[in-house]
Amino acid sequence: MRSGKLCWAVVLPLVLLGLRWTSTTASAQEIKLKWSTFYPVAHPLGPMYQKWGDEISKRTNGKVKISYFFAGTLLKGNELYEGVVKGASDMGESVVGYTRGRFPAMESICLPMGYPDAMNATEIANEFYKKFKPKEFEDTKVLLLHAHGPGILHSKKPVHKLEDVQGLKIRSDSYSAKVAKALGGVPVAMTMAETYESLQKGVVEATLSPLEAMQTWKQAEVVKYTTDSRVVGYTSVFYCVMNMKKWNSLPKDVQKVFEEVSAEYIPKFGALWDYTEEEARKYVLARGNTIITLPKDEAAKWVKAVEPVMDEYVKDAESKGLPGKEYVKFVQEGVAKYSKK
Repeated sequence: MRSGKLCWAVVLPLVLLGLRWTSTTASAQEIKLKWSTFYPVAHPLGPMYQKWGDEISKRTNGKVKISYFFAGTLLKGNELYEGVVKGASDMGESVVGYTRGRFPAMESICLPMGYPDAMNATEIANEFYKKFKPKEFEDTKVLLLHAHGPGILHSKKPVHKLEDVQGLKIRSDSYSAKVAKALGGVPVAMTMAETYESLQKGVVEATLSPLEAMQTWKQAEVVKYTTDSRVVGYTSVFYCVMNMKKWNSLPKDVQKVFEEVSAEYIPKFGALWDYTEEEARKYVLARGNTIITLPKDEAAKWVKAVEPVMDEYVKDAESKGLPGKEYVKFVQEGVAKYSKK
């Protein structure tokens, strides 16, 4: 009896120590990451990023656990890239147009190239990054890039021709502002989150954005007309990046999962943007809004009007030692190639 008690006296502490060690080891293996964006969780991008994260967690056998911070609760759109660089958020997504001058190479993709759809823009953005490897992203790990469908004009009054744009106060971001100005409008820079109220109160009379914003940001409630100006359609490049120090701290097998899953999700984001475009078209028409198609001769005037935007970009990029002409040529050829498909 005494020997039995002695045995348990020895074994029990070892068992408890083992359990404690197992628990500590499992906890040590767990990788907790913060991911943030300015987009609200209700936007279609929200669930897509959660699926992306779930797949990463699944393929790492639950090792990676991601906490999501939507609607700028951790970092606003224009703060996000630097916030990730400094480690305020481990990962995050924002758009290059919210920090003008920070991404001079990627700006070439945001020019009014006449993108036919989001998949086209998304593929070009990723091909551009792989080919040129812009130095502006060197201080983070780029996980994926995607881009929305053609940015076109939505207004409170009908716009049938270029003359109708003259003096129109147009909501834009730092890049599309140049398009608004070239068309004869008065650009007013603001984020997407500020646009609804600004249109409602008359701070602006129109907005440049993809059609999806009419539904996902409810802007069709405060504008009645969409001019399908996709012949000068620009895009915005969205980036999902990770803090470089955090990336380097990850085990190689986990890094591999992040890269594989992210590569698989690039076309999914392109397809999602195009789906939201189609749904938005149905939505605005169901509301009784009007979509105006530009006649061929009028469309040609719009294309001519934005040519100086391209020229200005090339001149500015080359003054910074970047091959601006080569960038523009690459993107234009990409648009032409995908437009033929």
